[in-house]
Amino acid sequence: MFWRMGYLRRNEGRMADIKEKILNKFKEVFGEGEAQAFFAPGRVNLIGEHTDYNGGHVFPCALTIGTYAVARKRDDRKLRFFSMNFEHLGIIESGLDDLKPRRDAGWTNYPKGIFWALGEKGYEVNQGIDLLLFGNIPNGSGLSSSASVEVVTGYILSELFGLGISNQDLALIGQYSENNFNGVNCGIMDQFAIAMGQKGQAIFLDTADLSYEYAPVQLEGAKIVIACSNKKRGLGDSKYNERREECETALGEIQQGMDINTLGDLNEEQFEQVKMAVKDEDRRKRAKHAVYENQRTIKAVKALKENDITSFGKLMNESHVSLRDDYEVTGKELDTLVEEAWKVDGVIGSRMTGAGFGGCTVSIVKDEAVDTFIDKVGTAYKSKIGYAADFYVVEIGSGPCHL
Repeated sequence: MFWRMGYLRRNEGRMADIKEKILNKFKEVFGEGEAQAFFAPGRVNLIGEHTDYNGGHVFPCALTIGTYAVARKRDDRKLRFFSMNFEHLGIIESGLDDLKPRRDAGWTNYPKGIFWALGEKGYEVNQGIDLLLFGNIPNGSGLSSSASVEVVTGYILSELFGLGISNQDLALIGQYSENNFNGVNCGIMDQFAIAMGQKGQAIFLDTADLSYEYAPVQLEGAKIVIACSNKKRGLGDSKYNERREECETALGEIQQGMDINTLGDLNEEQFEQVKMAVKDEDRRKRAKHAVYENQRTIKAVKALKENDITSFGKLMNESHVSLRDDYEVTGKELDTLVEEAWKVDGVIGSRMTGAGFGGCTVSIVKDEAVDTFIDKVGTAYKSKIGYAADFYVVEIGSGPCHL
């Protein structure tokens, strides 16, 4: 009823089927002619939430679900976009001479933003394209559908126009576009995880200097289960930017008496010594989360390397409590999913993931408990919230590619 595990387990085997489907749809929508197919994943962050714009560490991984695309160059400067997820909108037209965010442009502001960002960074794209997208990331779930669209668009343009952009630069261009074209003051994590993903590995990323290492995620006898609350939310409409401003203000207050560059420079003991420099109690709580969550992430990766999954799970649980009480970005839906998960035997850890205010939770669940987990959490959620959650047993995938 709720479980989509079988669908996702077949996802890699279905790539060829999806490729054929999207190529056929492209011909139907845009007409005959040679076109190329591409893919970029979604991502889930295992731990390290709201630390990426605070100079801290994050620990995301790419998924095997994401954004499929078909594209071809045009001989003029028109941009024509079509989404199989929003077929009723039909073809949405724009052009290289009209690269401005517009409310009525809807989802196409994300690929348009990449054209704009490339121009701002000195790359030359002087022909339009026809672009079709199909995403199997739940829209508005917090699994980074927008960042996936940004990365796949950047990858497509690099390939079609021979721009030679590295995957790391694709991530930076995607973030630049989201910040400056779409007005969402996001950190680097989403685009970086999507652009730099490697199968079976999560990325331990220091967002202060973009140093990173890959860490194998070996969950012997357990699975990663994502629960989608189905409460829709848009980052730009949420309090995301407000939280970022609160942290920046708190950092400025601390910097008046201490030489640090980011909140991520502090450990727990140092923060406790200087926290009263932050005058407002709410800002103090936000800064505390940023500092403590960064340290939790460092400890969690160490535990994973030592194959201590129990400690990793406890840190996940502590992360959610901090996001609920100090950062205040969870809400009834995410809290219900996590609190019901904690009641189920065989759940190693569970927390909200993503920006919050809706979206998803991520849980590590022992194999033998997965069915029970989905049944019990799903039943309780529908009873308390009034509508169903969806569950995805996911695998860790790779970054963008040419299909």
